[in-house]
Amino acid sequence: MVMFGKKKSTKTVSPTSTVERVTSVLGPGISWKGDLRGKGGVRIEGALEGEIAVRGIVIIGETGRVTCEELKAGTVIVAGSVKGRIVSEKLEIRATGRVYGDVTVQSISTDEGAFLRGKVTMEDQVDLSDLPSGEKQHSKEPVQPDRQNEDEFEEQGEG
Repeated sequence: MVMFGKKKSTKTVSPTSTVERVTSVLGPGISWKGDLRGKGGVRIEGALEGEIAVRGIVIIGETGRVTCEELKAGTVIVAGSVKGRIVSEKLEIRATGRVYGDVTVQSISTDEGAFLRGKVTMEDQVDLSDLPSGEKQHSKEPVQPDRQNEDEFEEQGEG
């Protein structure tokens, strides 16, 4: 009889499970215009204008501002503001969070003081099949960095 010992883990992770940790950050003071796609967790503390499609978690921090047609992710937590449609399995709107747009979710939770102006549609299943799988696309041609705006950045310097 063994009284003390390690318990064997019976937890298995499926390859299609969502990533529930932040792997990338768009910091405060950063403005990004363009689409954000991929697999992983993203925290946005700056301003982002463009579409978001992330297989994982997207956190809009208190200083984060997102303007998009559609934000699509496994889990979305809003403490800042989002202007656009949200499609996710799970949506949390914190007390400081502001959402201006329709949402389609499996589950939603809001803190007291949270704001939502839009229609909420709850579904048994939300279709996230078109989100990036994280599998690398192999190309025969080497990828060259975009150096078009390099001079512009050098001229601006630090202020």
